[in-house]
Amino acid sequence: MATEFSFDIVSRVDSMEAKNAINQAQKELQNRYDLKGTKCEIIQEKDDVKLIADDEFLMNQLKDIVFSKLIKRGVDARQIEWGSLEPGAGISVRTDLKFKQGISQDKAKPLIKQIRDKGLKVQAQIQGDEVRVTAKSKDDLQKTIQFVKGLDLDFPVEFVNYR
Repeated sequence: MATEFSFDIVSRVDSMEAKNAINQAQKELQNRYDLKGTKCEIIQEKDDVKLIADDEFLMNQLKDIVFSKLIKRGVDARQIEWGSLEPGAGISVRTDLKFKQGISQDKAKPLIKQIRDKGLKVQAQIQGDEVRVTAKSKDDLQKTIQFVKGLDLDFPVEFVNYR
């Protein structure tokens, strides 16, 4: 009886770390002397974060605060996506912050091709927004993990469900 071992390659943001980072940014915003008396706000709604500021200069400062807190909490910069700057109520400006979750089909296909081209004795397939890798040997899976870690991908990866 041949047993199969597997793991999943995923790309996701730890939602608790992101929430903690946004909370820290909100606290810093309240305490920053140079931002007192401005209409700067950070509003968190489930997975979406909205930033509101008086002008573009203050918006850039707000983005810097949020970005630095996210990086300190371990959120990868490649998973942060800023929306375009839009005029808000009155003379303010606003923008959205979204987190990229999952591996899209157009990014998963080249990843699978690279794994196949390496010549490892594994099978890789797309399952929703993740990639499942299976093999008869745990050693082959370990080699695949090391190979994928060494790749220069434009999205961060994690290896989960190792069985």
